[in-house]
Amino acid sequence: MQMRKLGRTGIDVSSCCLGTMTFGQQNTEAEGHAQMDYALERGINFFDTAELYSIPPMAETYGATEKIVGSWFKKTGNRDKIILASKIVGRSGLNYMRGDKQYELMRVTKEQVDIAVEQSLSRLQTDYIDLYQIHWPDRKVALFGGAMSEDDWKVESESFEAQLEALNAHVEKGNIRHIGLSNETPYGVMKFLQAAEAKGLPRVASIQNAFSLVNREFEVGLEEVCRHEDVSLLAYSPLAQGYLTGKYRDGALPLGSRKQLFERLGRYEGPIAEKAITAYLDLALELDVDPTQLAIKFCDTRPYMGSTIIGSTTMQQLEICIDAFDLEWTEMMEDCVNTIHQVQPNPCP
Repeated sequence: MQMRKLGRTGIDVSSCCLGTMTFGQQNTEAEGHAQMDYALERGINFFDTAELYSIPPMAETYGATEKIVGSWFKKTGNRDKIILASKIVGRSGLNYMRGDKQYELMRVTKEQVDIAVEQSLSRLQTDYIDLYQIHWPDRKVALFGGAMSEDDWKVESESFEAQLEALNAHVEKGNIRHIGLSNETPYGVMKFLQAAEAKGLPRVASIQNAFSLVNREFEVGLEEVCRHEDVSLLAYSPLAQGYLTGKYRDGALPLGSRKQLFERLGRYEGPIAEKAITAYLDLALELDVDPTQLAIKFCDTRPYMGSTIIGSTTMQQLEICIDAFDLEWTEMMEDCVNTIHQVQPNPCP
């Protein structure tokens, strides 16, 4: 398993990161432990979780994933072998997440950061988190192909400097080693970097955004920022929430799949999206390559990629995903995926 530097931190992370958001709903504690055991055996040293998980978010299961990761640390004693990433939620109405404290909105304020960090440390049964990320912005932002209204632009938000100061208090305590962003824009990344430089505050090490064959929006704006500023991309949804595996092809609906259970995959289901996804699945057939591995290896071979986050509900799926990192990426593959991309770029933002 290849190791890569995480931003300017000096930390080496595996090019494959184990995503854990299914632990606690689709996967039991025992299944989560088995996945983490296997990932470590395969050379993966980077695990990603969040206070929000498991997914889909609900009051009954928030924090469940962190608890399963924490019980694995306690059971195995392997905390020192893992670079651990977690996240605090951004602006949202998920106001069941602060224990006895009642807030109208979840925000990235000092008070809420303090509570969130302590809650995560407790669930994870650890003294520190290697990479603590803002899951999505505190300000109003057009995400996932959405749009901003005039009223949205007027909504106040916590300043970039104040958010960094709140996080820095935990860096100074040793609770957090480094900070990262998620679902962020070029403007947001640059403002955080500027505030850090101006005030001597922690520098953003990474950005965790959706990235796949059908969503290469990172390459427009964010790539330039991140390559010049040494901010590592951590790609989530490299399989377009399963669509690029082919399991939903021609209207198939496998029992136990996320679509069958939760019906939350609308961004991958438009007519343009279906055409592009089909083209990539057909390409995998032509190349005699597993479509899952084609999609993951595409992400892995981007020169700006820090780590590609995979997620599985079965050990068979996990093995296929990890094996993708050993696939040889050829010039023909590169040319073919770029040809499809040029015909229909980014149908699933």
